[in-house]
Amino acid sequence: MASVVFFSDLRVTPRENIFFKISSLLDRVDLKSRIKKGNLVAIKMHFGERGNTAYISPVLIRKIVDAVKGYGGKPFLTDCNTLYNLDRGDAVSHLVTAIENGFDYAVVGAPLIIGDGLKGGSASKVRIDKEIFKDVSIGDDLYYSDNIISVAHFKGHDLSGFGGTIKNLGMGGASRVGKLQQHSNVKPVVKKKLCIGCGECIEWCPQGALSIVDKKSKIDTERCIGCGECFLICKQGAIQANWNETSTMLQKKMAEYTLGVLKGKEKRSIFINFLTHISPACDCYPCSDVPIVSDIGIVASIDPVAIDQASVDLVNKQVGNKASALKANFDPGEDKFKGVYPHLDWETQLHYGEEIGLGLRDYELVVL
Repeated sequence: MASVVFFSDLRVTPRENIFFKISSLLDRVDLKSRIKKGNLVAIKMHFGERGNTAYISPVLIRKIVDAVKGYGGKPFLTDCNTLYNLDRGDAVSHLVTAIENGFDYAVVGAPLIIGDGLKGGSASKVRIDKEIFKDVSIGDDLYYSDNIISVAHFKGHDLSGFGGTIKNLGMGGASRVGKLQQHSNVKPVVKKKLCIGCGECIEWCPQGALSIVDKKSKIDTERCIGCGECFLICKQGAIQANWNETSTMLQKKMAEYTLGVLKGKEKRSIFINFLTHISPACDCYPCSDVPIVSDIGIVASIDPVAIDQASVDLVNKQVGNKASALKANFDPGEDKFKGVYPHLDWETQLHYGEEIGLGLRDYELVVL
């Protein structure tokens, strides 16, 4: 049986504006029945890197916050820290960036909580027993929340082809350990040109896996547990992830992590994708390139696989923007994401997600 995905375009009138359309989508996925009074409701989203402008407007997020409050829930906006060390690598920098991007309480009406703590180490292990992972490491505040509302900006991605609900939850909901597990199949590496041999990393390593050799840090890969603590301790940025995971394996790992994020909350979660400013790359970049297609609308579902499949299909039906990074596949029906990243097979995350029971690729699109 096909999953239902609800779709609203962006055409508006004074009586039926964008806020009305968001409310209609929340009604159709029956948000009310999923929230009990007093529930702590995690609205999982991406606050955007500093310099990025494609992320979802905080004003629109406020409508979702108000709906949760109206049903007696206690909403909070959340994301987990990044693996790389830019402006969202620790909770302090992350919150400052989010507020500067407009996600202030005065605007969104809800507190901001970084899901995996100050430096990405506040995490819970969730047992999933799948092909790649037996356990996954999820940010504590997502794990302990009563409900999850995933609100994803749908766009291209240079590692997975596109990023939607599965990436927002699977990668975005992972702790620093979880992100390292997904991005790399070996331990962190030391960039010797950047290392000044200060030794700070040695003091912080919980396994004693770091030492100074020839005035440079060295990692004992036998002792290293991949916790990622050293990433932020190194103020020179000399200790980095080894970004060597294949796209196929990365997408499978994201799907398994999404399963872990949602475990126990499958009937208490909803998913929303904004198909607006569909940039060729992730909101993790400190910039937003020209959209590859025109703005399309908003989709909502209770199936994380179906909503991403529907989102891809809606994008591919559009005429490609020749003034964008799109290199091919400009005609309606042609694959826009392969037009940007021809070497990536974005279907992996959907096919594998369906295989492990995350959701269904078969869907019915209900247009509001």
